[in-house]
Amino acid sequence: MVNESAKIIGISRHRLSTDGDGVTTLVAFHDCPLRCRYCLNPQSLGDGGRFREYSPKELYAETRIDELYFIATNGGVTFGGGEPCLRPQFIRDFRELCGQGWRLNLETSLCVPSANIEALLPVVNTLIIDIKDMNPDIYRSYTGQSNDLVLDNLRLIAEAGRQHDCIVRIPLIPDYNTDTDREKSRKVLEALGFTRFDLFTYQIRKH
Repeated sequence: MVNESAKIIGISRHRLSTDGDGVTTLVAFHDCPLRCRYCLNPQSLGDGGRFREYSPKELYAETRIDELYFIATNGGVTFGGGEPCLRPQFIRDFRELCGQGWRLNLETSLCVPSANIEALLPVVNTLIIDIKDMNPDIYRSYTGQSNDLVLDNLRLIAEAGRQHDCIVRIPLIPDYNTDTDREKSRKVLEALGFTRFDLFTYQIRKH
């Protein structure tokens, strides 16, 4: 166990069926490779002393207070952010500590090296994937990044036969995509074998 530390911007307990089965604790990591125009969690970017550093052991000590809830409801810990898949070794070390009794979920954009996803697939139960849009031009316009890594990782997950362990979020993003774009995204994902989708609309506050 490497026992590296990670910057955590927040821990939210007693979440019910919002980011995984059962009762979950959401652990939000600092840092993200994307710069989305309407970032839903801007405290994951920048500095400002808004985070605390945890080792896997320290995080386990803080989250195991709810172990009875996790086991009774088939819940566990959901890693979000920011981008949790930037810290695969931390999450692997955490799994060693909590054992197989807890569910571990990831909220991810998949915009990370494929080696990170390969390292995480054996230790996580569910991936909640915020896909933005499958159209590369829309994706780059909205996030500032290419979606090449996303496509590579979707294929990796499909080749591993883990599509049914994924919930793919396909948002309608005002001024960036349309219902038609979103339906095209879903068809591409269905062709890869993904079946669980969360379609919603970003609620944008315009100043």
